[in-house]
Amino acid sequence: MNFIGIIPARYKSSRFPGKLLIDINGKSMLQRVYEQSEKTKSLSYLAVATDDKRIFEHVKKIGGNVIMTSEKHKTGTDRCLEAAEKLKTKIKFSDDDVIINIQGDEPFIQPEQITQLTKCFKNKNTQIATLIKKIENDKEIYSPGTIKVVFNKDKEAIYFSRSPIPFFRNKEQKEWLGSFDFYKHIGIYSYRFRILKQIVKLKQSSLEIAESLEQLRWLQNGYKIKIEITEHESFSIDTPEDLKKINMLQIIRK
Repeated sequence: MNFIGIIPARYKSSRFPGKLLIDINGKSMLQRVYEQSEKTKSLSYLAVATDDKRIFEHVKKIGGNVIMTSEKHKTGTDRCLEAAEKLKTKIKFSDDDVIINIQGDEPFIQPEQITQLTKCFKNKNTQIATLIKKIENDKEIYSPGTIKVVFNKDKEAIYFSRSPIPFFRNKEQKEWLGSFDFYKHIGIYSYRFRILKQIVKLKQSSLEIAESLEQLRWLQNGYKIKIEITEHESFSIDTPEDLKKINMLQIIRK
């Protein structure tokens, strides 16, 4: 089975324009994501998908694979599909092979996390897979920026929300964390190519619009999302303040 890693990378960002090219201790954020992903032995191919010439030239400069895509895409999922379809003219893969959507603003992605996702597809029935991590502090439970997830006994997502799920009716909020294992979503997706082609054709769903979470569109249309639990912490850089936190914590040292 082939696993194709694609990093959707747009220059424009409402909260932090050009963030993928910011310098983090001598390397751009995008370069760090690419190099971390490249360490994953399970990937058959890795490429950046962008709509911006600055990003295109930057990836070429660091020796990476890059594909120019349309400026009209509303989501990284849409961009992944165009990139994958263009890649099919260059490399061979089937509808049952897997596209892995790697977030370009998470420079702490670990190779083992990508490998975890590939293992989900040993089951021929797996359509989509993603990662979650146990929440370890109260702040994340109540933050709308931390996406919470609940799942069934087969490790398939039931629902994603910006609100705390589940809600404890008869407990004080300070007791919630000690009463239940809450999990947050780590924003990396993998889909069989045939499933990717289907989900990009779906119209926005009512739940997606309510929560502003694309994955709810897939669940609401009956698709199953397999989850795996990672022990690695995720740190997405969405704002200049996030970058300051990294520098203050000295998370990246080389």
